[in-house]
Amino acid sequence: MTEPAEVETTGRFLVLLQEDAIEEGVAELGEIAGFDPNSGDLDPDAVQVFPELGVAVVSADPNLLAELNGAAARPGPVQIVEPERVVHVFDAAPAEDIEPAADESVLTWGLQAVGADISTATGKGVKIAVLDTGFEKNHPDFAGRTITTKSFITGEDVQDGHGHGTHCIGTSSGPRKPATAPGYGIAYEAEIFAGKVLSNAGSGSDGGILAGIDWAVANGCAVISMSLGADVPAGTPYSQIYETVAQRAMAKGAMIVAAAGNASQRPARVAPVGHPARCPSIIAVAAIDVNRAIASFSSGTVDKIGQIDVAGPGVDVYSSFKLPEKYARLRGTSMATPHAAGVAVLIAEKTGARGFELWARLALSAQRLPLASTDIGGGLVQAP
Repeated sequence: MTEPAEVETTGRFLVLLQEDAIEEGVAELGEIAGFDPNSGDLDPDAVQVFPELGVAVVSADPNLLAELNGAAARPGPVQIVEPERVVHVFDAAPAEDIEPAADESVLTWGLQAVGADISTATGKGVKIAVLDTGFEKNHPDFAGRTITTKSFITGEDVQDGHGHGTHCIGTSSGPRKPATAPGYGIAYEAEIFAGKVLSNAGSGSDGGILAGIDWAVANGCAVISMSLGADVPAGTPYSQIYETVAQRAMAKGAMIVAAAGNASQRPARVAPVGHPARCPSIIAVAAIDVNRAIASFSSGTVDKIGQIDVAGPGVDVYSSFKLPEKYARLRGTSMATPHAAGVAVLIAEKTGARGFELWARLALSAQRLPLASTDIGGGLVQAP
């Protein structure tokens, strides 16, 4: 596997606005892009504004881009301009050796590994947002659960035609006692917000993700789980806009947890943490297997820009899936991420911690393993 040549972009641009001058920033964008910010009906193909985050997504021809960069270069409400990236589910890596059997007669090996089986926390009263390919609305294991959903993909409702999102929702906050064992959900009484930011084909853009984050923050979600991203070459700078978004979200009580990526081929090659997990204020999650070894595909800390923060179970992970399959066993840092997000919800319930304090508690309570911190960060996340 070779390094990706470049990050795939959409042709649109992300614009960071000064947090205490968002209306002024939108007005300046209107002057540059030729729209009326007071019309009350902005063309979403031309501009989208996310008020909780202070970010806009705009379509830009070369002349417009030059004006945007000019505005960002001088003092004022328009601060940073970046190209909008294409993002994907971090698909389960190809199968490796068959894992030795674990006793999953009651709960999955992942729940046991993070100590969810012995925790008294349930996630009750805490909101978690899972931003992914949506949710299987007809899954029988979630009957009776209150689940708030919203699609940010044009032409597709929240119904999960892919399965990835339903799998991640199941691990983070699915049931402990489904009709058919094993139980697979960590924060099984959490309030679920399922945001569809990736299409049924498993792809999307920064604009959709930012829309989902904005929605999650506005709804008071304590944890935002994102098993998605884009692989990048080593040394690629992290997104300054995502970093600022993560800081602004944390200041409002919402912590973002994201998959590190599946681009490694260990031991021959360790790939760098992908976008957006490589941002310092987004928790980057690596994957381990049932033997507590680093997964061969798990991206790691290979430069000073993107660093692994914690690890979670990410190989042979059983969880809910779209119908008619109903369940699936998948592998990837995508599977490790909802383990970490679910544990964060349990810690939030037990301690009342939010934002920066929740980050610290999640990282400091992780279990050290005899593995390099460049592979697993602080260690394997542990339920309170």
